[in-house]
Amino acid sequence: MANPWTGEVALVIDGQRRVLKLTLGALAELEAELESGSLVELVQRFEGGAFSSRDVLALVVAGLRGGGAEVTQASLLRAEIAGGPMAAARAAAELLARAFMLPGET
Repeated sequence: MANPWTGEVALVIDGQRRVLKLTLGALAELEAELESGSLVELVQRFEGGAFSSRDVLALVVAGLRGGGAEVTQASLLRAEIAGGPMAAARAAAELLARAFMLPGET
């Protein structure tokens, strides 16, 4: 079960409920993967609704890795996500928001 108070988000991938979390290491990998811009710019893209499918994919992969899964972007490209791209985008946005939420914020 995903614990929102620790920054976790759940997403069903290939029929299996997975827990995603952006640890410091996952955030560093995410920043390196995006190659341009900063995490602040990524947050701004999500807040403004200007994110790309590449942003969503990178966030989901980083979250899965932070949650302990050994995945690659290539393996996720072939995966079936329950709810489709919109569910993946919602999970990515929630994951990003929870990573930077201060304790006590909702």
